Amino acid sequence: MTEKEFDTIWTNTNDTKLRGTNKEARLKLQAIETRANDEAKQMTVFDFGKFETKLFRRSSDKNNVKYHFDTIIQKNIKNNKIGTSESYKYTLNSLANFSETQKKCKIEKLTFDTITADWLNEYQNFMLAKGKSYTTIAIYTRTLRVVFNVAIEENDISNDIYPFGKNKYKIPRTKKVKKALNSKQLKTLFDADATNDNEQLAKDFWFFSYACNGMNFKDIALLKYSDIQNDRFSYYRAKTFDKTAEKTVITIHLTDFTKDIISKYGNKSKSGFVFNILEIQDSSETQYKKIKNFTRLINDHIKRIAKNNDLPNDISTYWARHSFATNSLRKGASMEFISEALNHSDLNVTKNYFAGFEDDAKKDFANSLLDF
Repeated sequence: MTEKEFDTIWTNTNDTKLRGTNKEARLKLQAIETRANDEAKQMTVFDFGKFETKLFRRSSDKNNVKYHFDTIIQKNIKNNKIGTSESYKYTLNSLANFSETQKKCKIEKLTFDTITADWLNEYQNFMLAKGKSYTTIAIYTRTLRVVFNVAIEENDISNDIYPFGKNKYKIPRTKKVKKALNSKQLKTLFDADATNDNEQLAKDFWFFSYACNGMNFKDIALLKYSDIQNDRFSYYRAKTFDKTAEKTVITIHLTDFTKDIISKYGNKSKSGFVFNILEIQDSSETQYKKIKNFTRLINDHIKRIAKNNDLPNDISTYWARHSFATNSLRKGASMEFISEALNHSDLNVTKNYFAGFEDDAKKDFANSLLDF
């Protein structure tokens, strides 16, 4: 509008003088003003950024599941939490598959009030029929629950339609059994012959993780030469860095073996990242893809070595961390030492961590208690 048009349509207090398109424009502006006031009133603490988002989105977005998923996904990407954003994408794709094939409802039209306890039970049965595990179902439904909670917190939906909890849908409770190699199996894997360079690389990095207190492969990829001082290196665990206000530095003492791995695979410039998995200029998305591909490479080839040496075929990079924990306990390390080495928030986390191991690991540990 020009200033003159605005004065005529909006600042004119006498509605009877408005005709035709001017009257239509006045009604549209009044509708926008009413909606703006409604959105502002619903905000406990006023924030211009959130207000702008709520005002200019479609009114149907408040109750739209995909809209809220997409908003959370974009927020995580903006904060460089690429793995978390991928988890939300996987969940959204799974819900879309069920909604579109079983309920004949496009994911773009799926609303929160549609997702009842019965809807979720049908989704669970649908997933089981497809061969999905209760663990996968629990991960996806927990993610959906987070989206519900965010929508309620934003005052976009009512708590009355919340489908989770007592006398409603209960997310499956599963405890993933943590698997580890015993001392004999570790020696077999360590002495196993690699039939090609990729198998040797897989074995070397698997044992590098094991020897560095079960260091996560993402942390290995992010390790920099500036982290190394004398015979040790220090780092912050990427998985928990954004989850706690207090950041705990982890210090790993280098051994002859870990020094050899760094010497063998470390980049020749001895600057930036230690290993040639990532490059300094990589974006967060590129880093995520490279780490994922590298971890997949290690898993594929460590499984081949295991198969050729009568070791568990489902071995993976996670087994290095679990093997470090159980074998440290078997060798007499205290629970407090293991808790610190694994960078657990408190001793109860470590106790629960150990409780998730296979019975053989618990039995070996119990038998070692009197090995003074």
